[in-house]
Amino acid sequence: MSQSRMVNLASTRAFHLSRSSFFLKPFYLADIGEGIKECEVIQWFVEPGARIEEFDPICEVQSDKASVEITSRYNGVVKTLHYDVGQMALVGKPLVDIDVADAEGSESPAETAQEEAKSAPETGAAAPVATPSPENPKIAANKSLATPSVRRVSRELNVDITQVNGTGKDGRVLKEDVLAYHRALESGAAPEPVENANPVSPASAAAVAPAPVSQEEVLQPLTPLQSQMFKTMTNSLAIPHFLYTDEVQLDRLTALRTRFNTLLASSEPDLGKISYMPFFIKALSAAVAEYPIINSRVTADSTGKPALATRTFHNIGVAMATPAGLFVPNIKNVDRLSIIEIARELARLQVAAKTGRFAAADLRGGTISLSNIGNVGGTYLAPVVVDSEVAILGLGQARVLPRYRDTKNPTEIVPTQVVNTSWSGDHRVLDGVTMARTADRFKRIVEDPELLLLSLK
Repeated sequence: MSQSRMVNLASTRAFHLSRSSFFLKPFYLADIGEGIKECEVIQWFVEPGARIEEFDPICEVQSDKASVEITSRYNGVVKTLHYDVGQMALVGKPLVDIDVADAEGSESPAETAQEEAKSAPETGAAAPVATPSPENPKIAANKSLATPSVRRVSRELNVDITQVNGTGKDGRVLKEDVLAYHRALESGAAPEPVENANPVSPASAAAVAPAPVSQEEVLQPLTPLQSQMFKTMTNSLAIPHFLYTDEVQLDRLTALRTRFNTLLASSEPDLGKISYMPFFIKALSAAVAEYPIINSRVTADSTGKPALATRTFHNIGVAMATPAGLFVPNIKNVDRLSIIEIARELARLQVAAKTGRFAAADLRGGTISLSNIGNVGGTYLAPVVVDSEVAILGLGQARVLPRYRDTKNPTEIVPTQVVNTSWSGDHRVLDGVTMARTADRFKRIVEDPELLLLSLK
């Protein structure tokens, strides 16, 4: 081989490696929560050839803890999607490839399609959305075809992009489509809604309709959250559980709470009335402080042998039902918070629960959990221990029942407000005596809430 030929080959290879190494950026799926190793891709907001900017949404993923919108760290053009909708994306592995060399000065196929659509003559009515080609499952999975910049415009105008008829190539929604739809709304005209691209077939409707003669089962796949809960509960049920129950009287706490709310009505009017939960959370923290093993987690030492990691902080998780399913966000450093501070944090988490979208920090780092079914009903329950904790407390419905005023001199029966407590523990590291002592300490604090003054720092 001639020397000039070798030089040409070397130049070509060097150019190719430079392009691959320096301009095509793999975008890795970052760790979105404690212990999360994989997430299910719920939907893509981009497609190959789409131009994106920093902080534009790329996709939505679902873990066992939360639904998270992943945003871009680069400006450029999307080249490759590494997963289809419904597949499990691995943390630390490439999610998409982005060509950052095309961040300025080049035109992506998506933008070319937009420009072609802009030059097309306008008609009196917008064309209906074309059904995406089944050969491209990533595109078909999107609710509507649109670039991130168009989606941003729709969000700024409070326009539901799924209701906009796209006039671009393959039914792509253009900026002009969004603006026209918004003008129609402002003028009071009713824009033509997008037809259902996936109407329910008669066969599907028949499958869910009650059969007049035969009985049928309808097989439904688990939702992403149900799938993650299936995995989490399977791991948790590998823990040998034991249950301890008791009854706690609430009369003195009820009187104290009433006095608190009277005072707060003038000093903290924005807070509203404090429920029992902040008191229960603080009482749990005070009890755990006396028996720190309840606040530990099972781990392994440097040799791989089982060990206990005892936490000096109290991040107490509170189970919450949301439209997306059950989540357990936690209130950080309860041992350092006042009742009012706990009430404010609890209110903030309850607002987030209405949408099922919590901050990642709210869902990681819990040390012990509390599950309250009292607002639904029931007395006793058998809560399941989270696999990164060793204990959980369940609370039933508060009820008024007849009880002796003095158990040492049982002569007078009076109506008494009570709540049942159910403690589940990891029997590998907790014994019944320790759990009973912790539960008794919690009971004494709730029944005599002035004892909380002893835990103030």
